[in-house]
Amino acid sequence: MQLTFRQSIESDVPHLVAMLADDKLGAQREDTSQPLNQAYVDAFQSVDSDPNNELVVVESDNQIVGMLQLTFIPYLTHIGSWRCLIEGVRIHRDYRGQGLGTQFFEWAINRAKEKGCHLVQLTSDKQRLDALRFYEHLGFKATHEGFKLNLY
Repeated sequence: MQLTFRQSIESDVPHLVAMLADDKLGAQREDTSQPLNQAYVDAFQSVDSDPNNELVVVESDNQIVGMLQLTFIPYLTHIGSWRCLIEGVRIHRDYRGQGLGTQFFEWAINRAKEKGCHLVQLTSDKQRLDALRFYEHLGFKATHEGFKLNLY
C-alpha cells in the first residue's frame, strides 16, 4: 500500500470528524450533523496556525485513511527538552489491521525526532483495549497514571 503523509487542510475537516465519530466512544462525543459544526472549523484553524501543532493525515490512493495530531511541548524538565504529544489517532475502519497504524506511528516518531523531541507521549481511553495493546506493541510503556477533569 502506497501511503502519503501530509498536513491536513480545512477541506479535510468533515472527513476527519467522521473518522473521530466512527466508534463507540467517538459517537457519544462528536457532532456529525450537517452543515458541519463551526467549532470544528475554528479548532482546525487554531491548530493549523499554531507552529507547535500539526494535524496530519495519511492517504492511500488519494483517500484519507488515517489522522493524528502532534503537539510539540517545551519543558523545563529534562534539561529544557521538548516532547511530542500524539492525540486524536484514528485509522479508517476499512484499513485497520493492515499495518497502516504502525507505519503512521513510525512516521510520527520520526517527525518528533526531527523536531528535537526527547520523548513521545500519548493517552488513550482505558476502554480502547485494542489501542492499548497496539501502543504497547510499539514500545510505549504505561509509566504514569493520567488524570482528567471534565469542565463541562
